Amino acid sequence: MSNPFDKMNLDCNRRDFIRMSAGAAAALAFASLPQPAAAKAPALKAKKLPLPECLAMKPVAMAERSSHVKAAYDFLVTTAREIQDETIRRTTLEILKNPAPRLMELYPGDAEKDNAKRRLVAAGYLKDGAAYDEFLPPCKSPNQAVIPFYAAPGSGYASHHSYPGGLATHVAVNVKAALGFYNAYKDVYGYQVSRDIVVAAQTLHDLHKPWVFQWQESGASRTEYPIAGTGAHHVLTIAELIHREMPAELVVAMACAHNHPGSANDERDVVNWLSAAAILADKDPVALGLLAADGKTLPLPRRVEGFITHLGDHDWVLSVPSAKWTIAKVGEIAKREYGMTDADLQTAKFFAFRNYVFSQATLEQLYLIWTTEDEGALVEAVKSVVA
Repeated sequence: MSNPFDKMNLDCNRRDFIRMSAGAAAALAFASLPQPAAAKAPALKAKKLPLPECLAMKPVAMAERSSHVKAAYDFLVTTAREIQDETIRRTTLEILKNPAPRLMELYPGDAEKDNAKRRLVAAGYLKDGAAYDEFLPPCKSPNQAVIPFYAAPGSGYASHHSYPGGLATHVAVNVKAALGFYNAYKDVYGYQVSRDIVVAAQTLHDLHKPWVFQWQESGASRTEYPIAGTGAHHVLTIAELIHREMPAELVVAMACAHNHPGSANDERDVVNWLSAAAILADKDPVALGLLAADGKTLPLPRRVEGFITHLGDHDWVLSVPSAKWTIAKVGEIAKREYGMTDADLQTAKFFAFRNYVFSQATLEQLYLIWTTEDEGALVEAVKSVVA
């Protein structure tokens, strides 16, 4: 078979050859010029502490000491204030200030919990032997958050943003990403979707991580259990918004954070999460307009805000693996530079150390330093946070 590029070469006239040669010469000339060095990660804005003081500090105090966490949280509050709908704006700001599990107003005793459990098990959303606290984490009051929004981790202790203040930094990235998609669709396609829904759904999509991922005495966060095939925080967040009587289009958009309704299988996940949340909130999802009349799909046609919310919640593609690698590397640094042992890495000693380092520098910025510079720069960054 002849090479299709051969004819192209034969048909190339002298003018084309000169033009191509000039381009090649320019490329070679550029290649010979000194190239700028790879950009370095921005300087850390961390407050250095001696190791003993670091080990004595509690997670909430660590978050309150972090300039990165404060900046992320302030951004969320400022952006929430731009919401035009008064009800959505007020509730979003209220939750940022106090993500209380008001859903627990429905569960004053074990009888109510057992009824919800039986319904969830019957629907296939919960395993039969689940304890009450596997789907309703402990709390002292439905009117007060277990820990502040700004002090919660962004995920489980081995996963993304798993440090004091990680929830704020995680959600800030997601809100910026969702607004990027909102603006791109508006600018390119002329889409006129609800900015209020995009901002509120993304801001609130993890509102019950402070309840689910409570800080434990060891310095690690509480273990999360599944509901309807996803982390409990997601279904509990949907249930919370239902209980607070938020608009159906906001609840549905927020429910799409973990999956999109673009195929039958994917949409089935979202339908199940909405159905499980409706059980916990003791409401009919069809009557509320959360599902279509047959209960098998989202309301039709499927709104764009849900897709934007899902697209915005994709920082995990980078942050989950980078967390795994960085946590392991910081463990090595703790042993080599701070005299910790392998056994220490499973105790409150290392948990406090990593909580402080990650909250002040952010786990994600440390990974950036490691990848854009080298391991030596990562070591120096850690040592600039803990003496």
